[in-house]
Amino acid sequence: MDSLQSIKQRFGIIGNNNQLNLALQKAMRVAPTDISVLVTGESGVGKEVIPKIIHNLSHRKHSKYIAVNCGAIPEGTIDSELFGHEKGSFTGASQTRSGYFEVADGGTIFLDEVGELPLTTQVRLLRVLENGEFLKVGSSKVQKTDVRIVAATNLDMSEAIQKGKFREDLYYRLSTVEIFLPPLRNRPDDIHLLFRKFASDFAQKYNMPTIRLDEEAIEVLVSNQWKGNIRQLRNLTEQISVIEQNRNITAPILRSYLPDYNQNLPALVSESKRESDFANEREILYKILFDMRNDITDLKKLTKELLNEDSAQSEKSTQVLIDKIYGKSASEEDAPTLEIISNEKRDSFEPNPEIVSFDDAETVEETLSLQEKEVEMIKQALERNKGKRKLAAKELGISERTLYRKINQYNL
Repeated sequence: MDSLQSIKQRFGIIGNNNQLNLALQKAMRVAPTDISVLVTGESGVGKEVIPKIIHNLSHRKHSKYIAVNCGAIPEGTIDSELFGHEKGSFTGASQTRSGYFEVADGGTIFLDEVGELPLTTQVRLLRVLENGEFLKVGSSKVQKTDVRIVAATNLDMSEAIQKGKFREDLYYRLSTVEIFLPPLRNRPDDIHLLFRKFASDFAQKYNMPTIRLDEEAIEVLVSNQWKGNIRQLRNLTEQISVIEQNRNITAPILRSYLPDYNQNLPALVSESKRESDFANEREILYKILFDMRNDITDLKKLTKELLNEDSAQSEKSTQVLIDKIYGKSASEEDAPTLEIISNEKRDSFEPNPEIVSFDDAETVEETLSLQEKEVEMIKQALERNKGKRKLAAKELGISERTLYRKINQYNL
């Protein structure tokens, strides 16, 4: 049996991380069997190398090896791709076609991103795993296949099962043996080794001197988060190899190629919070104004009922009350800030104290508080719109004429 080191050399694997070594050892042990294997790990960690090792160390190594990216095939055609279809089974099916499970009979199929499979396809795949049987799309004839399945995913399968996106029974059939590949940030001792390997490869590919890192740059390289894992490191090494004329890479040069994950984050949060706070304040103020306007309507109705004058006199008195409350002609469309009815005017209507009661101190305090909020919001709207009243009025949700009157009213 091949040694671990020979497997690394054969498949170009760099690193001595314990988790990586454990994953490779598990792949070597299960390879001679037909056990289904599920490879897990973040995107970019190199999961595709595990099924290649398993296939090449198995008795199927002389048969076909087919890698299928399940996430790259449209949902409407994936059944046809995997299991084939009969002529005329759907629009565009001009001839009978064999699927991957028929073509790879006796070999190995690698299902990458298996968590992206539609539920209907998962049912078909489960049947293949259980008894090796499948149906072509549009056919009722059961066919047999002898295929070793190795799958891979970067999803949290437990979460996918709980959300109903992946069948639990299929998961247990796929993961008879589960092999986990660690993220690059958990392999700090391997990061510089990988960089040197990639730098050497690209120097040979592009016929140029190999780039090298100084000590400080190595520290920056190792401490980076590497959210894209090995794929991100490889792409970064190629980019630097091609662009930089100076082949000795310093820390500042390296940092210029690394993403700043925290850039602008506080400012974005601050701006979002400011807009959210303003929207909430405006909604509350409008609700208060709306409620007060309803109270005024109720007061008008009550006043009409209580007045003992004739109809014409009643209408005239009611209009006086409305004018006093609104502080303008009742024919105007926009309601201004509420003014308090004086005790003298209130007494002239002689309302029933059991029905209408006023607490002057509380009413004045509430009105002043509301007025202060209104003034502050108008000021903020004008500042944000650089004094343009039309834009400020639109932001506040009032007419430009009303805004102009309020500016004069509050001496803004």
